[in-house]
Amino acid sequence: MQLKIDDIKKLHQKKYRTEFGHFLVEGEHLILELEKAAENNAALQNCELFVTENYQHFSSRFKKNLVSEKNMAQLSDTKTPQGIIAVAPLLPSAKTSNQNERAIYLHEVQDPGNLGTILRSLAWFGNFRCLLSPGSVDPYNPKVIRSSMGAIFHVPMELDVPLESIASRFQSIATLDMNGKSLSDNSFKHFDCYVFGNEARGVPREALQAMNAQAFTIAGCGAIESLNLASAVNMCVYELMR
Repeated sequence: MQLKIDDIKKLHQKKYRTEFGHFLVEGEHLILELEKAAENNAALQNCELFVTENYQHFSSRFKKNLVSEKNMAQLSDTKTPQGIIAVAPLLPSAKTSNQNERAIYLHEVQDPGNLGTILRSLAWFGNFRCLLSPGSVDPYNPKVIRSSMGAIFHVPMELDVPLESIASRFQSIATLDMNGKSLSDNSFKHFDCYVFGNEARGVPREALQAMNAQAFTIAGCGAIESLNLASAVNMCVYELMR
């Protein structure tokens, strides 16, 4: 799909990302990660680059278009554009699981920084997929892309996965709760899906009961009420791989 500059500017909004089926990737590091992912992902091989003069000699497998500093400022989501942006097609939902792959389910996560950080950890450890519920932040939000540091290209994702579908898909489900078993308990490593809730509301308790989710807790001194969502997921993923 060939997009005009005026259409590309609209990709900062989710409704246009959905309508046009594309999203923006800004900055040299992220584009290098995008190119790395494109080597094994046919869906990403038709990305298109837009660069200012500073990047006109940038070596890339993607088609390159030279634009003015003014146009780059309009395309960019940052105050000081680097001068290089890619237009990439939205990734198809990853329906096929790999053997021994674990699922991380995020229920209505709202903070783009949290989602990006979680994706970065999942990509680092590998063999995880990320399932996002309806009502979650758009993973193609520029802030998610940046905070993931390119991990979004390397983690299989499924979008708009209903919470009520989890019990029928996975035989064993774990979640976090202040009154659960210790995260260090050996049984924590033997579940198919790990469910994490919204930053403020968590996961509806009745839903957890219906799916017979087993509760675990991250031990702390209790000086504050709760952990940041991304920190909690990262600790759990580390424990699973330890």
